[in-house]
Amino acid sequence: MICPFCSNDFSRVIDKREGDGGKTTRRRRECQKCSRRFTTFERVETLDLLIIKKEGKREPFDRIKLRSGIIKACEKRPVSAGEIERILDEIEAELRKNATKEISSKKIGDLVIKKLKKLDEVAYIRFASVYRQFTDLADFEKELSKLSKELKTKNENQRPRN
Repeated sequence: MICPFCSNDFSRVIDKREGDGGKTTRRRRECQKCSRRFTTFERVETLDLLIIKKEGKREPFDRIKLRSGIIKACEKRPVSAGEIERILDEIEAELRKNATKEISSKKIGDLVIKKLKKLDEVAYIRFASVYRQFTDLADFEKELSKLSKELKTKNENQRPRN
C-alpha cells in the first residue's frame, strides 16, 4: 500500500478490524519510511448493476441517488439516518442477490415503497406521490384510503381475541 504522505510503497499493518458487519476490513498502517500512520479499507468488489428506466434507457445503479430520494421522503419525519442506511442496505442486498445485472427501476421503486410503508406512512405517501406520479388530489385520496384500510385490517388482526 502506498503511503499517502511520502508515496513510499512499504507499510506494515499495525491493527486490523472487521467493519460494517463483516463486509469491510479496516487496516491501520504505518509507513516504513516516514513512520506516519494511515487507514485503509477493503471491501468485496461487486458486479455493477444496471437500472432499466421506464423509457428503456440504462444507467448504473447509484446508491447515492437512491439515498437522496429516500431522504427527501423522510424529511422532517422521525426516521433516523441509521434506519435509512438499513433500508438502503436491504434494498441493495436484495438487488444483488438476483442472478441478473439488469434491474427495472420499477422493481427498485416497489422495494422502496414496501420498506417505507413499514417504517413511516407519511414518508411512504411522499415517495409514492413522486414514484407513481400523482397528478391530483384524487390520486392522494385513493392511496390514503388504501393505506387506511390496510392499517385497519392490520390492527384488527393484532387485537387479542376473547
